[in-house]
Formats: sequence, structure tokens, C-alpha cells
Amino acid sequence: MSTYNVTVSGISPNTTETHLHDFFSFCGKIATIDHKGSEAVVNFEKPSAAKTALMLNGGSLDGATLTVTSDTVHPDEHEESKDEHIDQTDKPRAGIAAEYLAKGYTLSDSILQRAIEMDKQRGISNKFLSYFNSLDSGIGSRALGPDKTISGKLQETFAAATQQAKTVDEQKGVSKTAHEYYTKALGSPFGMKVYEFYTSTSKQVLDIHEEAKRIHSTNKTATHPDTSAAQPAEKA
Repeated sequence: MSTYNVTVSGISPNTTETHLHDFFSFCGKIATIDHKGSEAVVNFEKPSAAKTALMLNGGSLDGATLTVTSDTVHPDEHEESKDEHIDQTDKPRAGIAAEYLAKGYTLSDSILQRAIEMDKQRGISNKFLSYFNSLDSGIGSRALGPDKTISGKLQETFAAATQQAKTVDEQKGVSKTAHEYYTKALGSPFGMKVYEFYTSTSKQVLDIHEEAKRIHSTNKTATHPDTSAAQPAEKA
């Protein structure tokens, strides 16, 4: 199997191969990592993943500023896979940058701007748009009625819509598997902002910071749910 690599230098002595894998896995599936001292070669399964990794040149890991380079020009794939699964390489790069920030990594505004420019050049993949629009219409139908979408109903009461969608999901058992952030975010009061962020290439650095905050907040809630309403009753 062919792999597509980038060279990483300036790595901190405290950085392990696991740290490198965690950091670069946001770009896409990693085949292997060859790590020696302050340098490493990260081999990806797809060229677009390597191209995303190059976007991270100047990023910070374990307090060190990374230099990410490649002797090869890695292209973006233009083929549309029939596999419905959405992986990292299908996502807009501004969305990937927001995931990095939400996880606590430090990326400069120049890197975020680089992500925005790459999205403008590449466009949003048809596969991702199809996936996102299906989520939008699916949640809208359950929450607001047939043939309705969250993005098309700016004046709806989102709190009521979200609760109704959650009730329908629970009845069908969907909530046990629908744990992805997009599903939660589209059905939230900021659903329209999320929809626009992931389906449009027109955005600013501030938009990435705001999306990162939404991701962090949603994941934090999922990890530490509010159990105050589920306290056991006191014995008489």
C-alpha cells in the first residue's frame, strides 16, 4: 500500500510516538510513524491527510514549535467514495483546525487562516456536504416535521425542537449510537451557525475559534453530564 509522508522536526524531548500519533491523527489515518529524537516521518494512508499535516507547520506540541515539511506535493483526492463513513480527510480543514483547538492544542491564527484558504481552494467535498445535509434534514424532520430542516427554520424555537428530536431518537434507540458532535450541534440553539460553518468556505479565523468553543463545550457536557436532576430520593 502506498503511503504519503511528511517530515516533522523540532520535536520536544518529552514527545512520545503516541503524542505524535494523537496529534497528527486529526489529519487522517496514519500508517506508520518513524520517530528518532527531535525528528519523525509520519506516513499517512491518503495524500490529502499529508497535505493537511503540512498545514500544521508552526503548530505547537508539548511546548515545542513543529516544522512540518515534505519533498512531495500531496494532492487532494477528487474521487467520491461510495463508503458512507466520513473520515477526517472528508472534513473541511477549518473544521479540523477547530477540533485541534477544542482538544487544547495551540495553533496560531496564521495556521487557521491557512486552513480557510485551503478550503477555499479545494471546496467542501460532495461526500461531506451530502452527509451533513442528510443530518440536517433528518434532525429537522424528527424535530420540526416532515421535509423540514434545522438550517431552513431560523425562526423555530430550537429548544423545543431539540427536545422533540431527542424524544423521537430515544423511542427509536437512535440516541445510543448518534454520539457525533454534528448531530448534537445541528439540533442545538446554535445549529444554524454550525451548518453554515461546515457547508460554506466563507469564514474568518474568529469563526474557527467559536466552533472550537462549541465542540469543547459539547464534548465536556457529554463527558460530564448534569446529574443533579437524577439524585436518588432520600429514605423516609
